[in-house]
Amino acid sequence: MAVDPICGMNVSSDDAIQLSHQRKSYYFCSARCAEKFKAEHGIRAEVIKPGGKSPGLSIWKNKTVIVITVLAALCLFSRFIEILQPFRNALLMYLGMIWWAILLGLVLGGLIDHFIPRQYISSMLAAPGKKSIFRAVLLGFFMSVCSHGILALAIQLYKKGASVPAVVAFLMASPWANLPLTLMLIGFFGVVPALYIILVAIIIAITTGFVFQFLGSRSLIETNPNSLELDGSFSITADIRKRWQDYSWSWAQFKQDARGVYQGGVSLANMVLWWILIGMGLASLAGAYIPQEFFYQYMGPSALGLLITLAVATVLEVCSEGTAPLAFEIFRQTGALGNSFVFLMAGVATDYTEIGLLWHNVGRRTALWLPIVTVPQIILFGIIANTIF
Repeated sequence: MAVDPICGMNVSSDDAIQLSHQRKSYYFCSARCAEKFKAEHGIRAEVIKPGGKSPGLSIWKNKTVIVITVLAALCLFSRFIEILQPFRNALLMYLGMIWWAILLGLVLGGLIDHFIPRQYISSMLAAPGKKSIFRAVLLGFFMSVCSHGILALAIQLYKKGASVPAVVAFLMASPWANLPLTLMLIGFFGVVPALYIILVAIIIAITTGFVFQFLGSRSLIETNPNSLELDGSFSITADIRKRWQDYSWSWAQFKQDARGVYQGGVSLANMVLWWILIGMGLASLAGAYIPQEFFYQYMGPSALGLLITLAVATVLEVCSEGTAPLAFEIFRQTGALGNSFVFLMAGVATDYTEIGLLWHNVGRRTALWLPIVTVPQIILFGIIANTIF
């Protein structure tokens, strides 16, 4: 499997769009990602060649369509199979709670994808110093990408020269502090609990970035050999001003931008919507068929419950958007917001995919320090949440 360098999706080299450039081959999930790659790298003469049939052209290869079909079939069968009725009721409850957040998140994600150049992100994350940590967390808020896509983007930023602490802070902030997921969490948990989760996620990301800067000053983590002196001629403010002045206020331009926002939203949906639906399906199964006593006994607001929740989150490999419904099911059954928070954050901090990518691309010391630094913070804020909510 190859990794799309734009969105971070895993794609088969046999069923992907291929672009050859400077004796290297890149594979993309869609023509849109390939075109963005060409624009970012100034590639004009190269021709995009399909290495096979593009996944975007076959609707039945679309994972979102597959998951929707399976869930719809289960709901349809529940009309005739009584044992499936609790599952259908739970699934419809979830859909009723967050459909608006999903839709709004996709629209905002499309706007961000179309109007915010990735060059801004690379420029801001490559700078050394504490400001880069705050910038990394802020940029994480504007990244409407699944945690798996964030991994690929973070590694790409690292290869462009971003500091290791900034990359780690970006990784910790992006899955939970991004705008579309903020809306989803509000839809699930309500405003105050959701804001607690988001704000604490930001605090942990900032603290972790600072700790990694300290570790770097003591040579306890790797340094980035790709770091380069920044081009002082590039100014984000000047670039925004130039784009504003050059913008064509015409109906044709509006249609082009609307198409770009739509394509960005669809791309984001293809990346995360199927994970969201899988998470909702799993949460519906848990809510319908797992006795409530199980949640109280094993995942309640106690030290043992937090540890069990941490263990489950470590083993369960689900995209951040798919984890949110499961976290809400824990909260709905036990009332323990701290356990839900631990379930959300620990899945990112202890995810073997994330640790493995850091190990192979950044260094083993960075990968080993990640859970050591983050897990105690996550447990602490989980205990605080169980105390005050």
